[in-house]
Amino acid sequence: MNFSRRTSWNLAENDLTVAIEARRAAGHPLLDLTLSNPTRCGFHVDPAQLLAPLAAPSALHYQPDPFGMPSARQAVAGYYSDHGATLPPEHLCLTTSTSEAYSFLFRLLCDPGDEVLIARPSYPLFDFIARLDDIHLREYPLFYDDTHWSIDLHALQSAITPRTRAIIVVHPNNPTGNFASTTERQALEDICATHNLALIVDEVFLDYALPPVNPGAPHLDSEMWAASALRAVSETITSFTTGQPPCLTFVLSGISKICALPQMKASWIAATGPSNLVTSALARLEVIADTFLSMNAPIQHALPTWLAARHAIQQQIRTRLRTNLSLLDDHLRSTATQRLALQAGWTVILHTPRNGTDFALAALDRDVLIQPGTFYGLPEGRAVLSLLTPPDRWTAGLQQLCLA
Repeated sequence: MNFSRRTSWNLAENDLTVAIEARRAAGHPLLDLTLSNPTRCGFHVDPAQLLAPLAAPSALHYQPDPFGMPSARQAVAGYYSDHGATLPPEHLCLTTSTSEAYSFLFRLLCDPGDEVLIARPSYPLFDFIARLDDIHLREYPLFYDDTHWSIDLHALQSAITPRTRAIIVVHPNNPTGNFASTTERQALEDICATHNLALIVDEVFLDYALPPVNPGAPHLDSEMWAASALRAVSETITSFTTGQPPCLTFVLSGISKICALPQMKASWIAATGPSNLVTSALARLEVIADTFLSMNAPIQHALPTWLAARHAIQQQIRTRLRTNLSLLDDHLRSTATQRLALQAGWTVILHTPRNGTDFALAALDRDVLIQPGTFYGLPEGRAVLSLLTPPDRWTAGLQQLCLA
């Protein structure tokens, strides 16, 4: 059988995966410090309240709209209004996931063989989407200077070729947790405008900016102090939907992170920029969306209710992030392992004295699961942990880790 070259991946399991399966088969109870699925992290939700919007009688009627129901798009526009952006609902296209949103945009902007620039390190899922859509990813580096991450703008510009069609920015980045600064945003927009490129901005973790740890009470951060510190941080962080960008810009997000509802499959693309470019892009995007009509009615009817209720679960998550970060910092004080600075997100990067894969295997020998940084394109000597881990498991896992 001749299968497509798009799917000719190396599907062999790596050494770490093989070791994990062997450990589980031997009956070892593993402490997983990589868990990032919020539905499995012990957060409190009211099942009846969460599921009730899915029973809307109006969802029994099929009224297809390529960009999604107006009421659902109006709710998303309201979310951006809370972030200081005035976004017309007609500039929004609902999708079932950000992965689907990326695929729609790759088809909108690229012919087979065209290129899109993406940061390294980043989440590895992009490689699969790009290959399925017959495009190539070219990397530009993020660099770390002991206090924060920055975009290497010179290397980014050097990576642009005649086949480049777009630049992807994850704001904040996963796994590094850095936002694009105001200066970087302006530079990115200017570069895209100069080279006639689209800017694609992934903002799924936008709502999870982290205040610094309260130095006076690292384990007992008061909500008042945390809220005040978070407001100070958030004042310098804005969505790319704000302002008037000089280039065609697409902002991606969804309720997987905003509402901690990955199982409900609702995301979107927001288009901004010069009006003539936005109009042309939306006309073509509408045909793509109409071809698939992937959104279902119950989810769209429920979306306004879920978005309106997002603050409660976000508060739980922020408290978890702060708590686990404080516990980690305390645990690392007497070791040679360092935590890299982060501004937001659900992951934390450790700089260890040993090879990242060796460190992950050594942790597994102690029945602890962590991810080597190479999974994200980080250099050796890096490991990635999930700050969503339930605190009891987090504490037990840190105690069992072998940190030099």
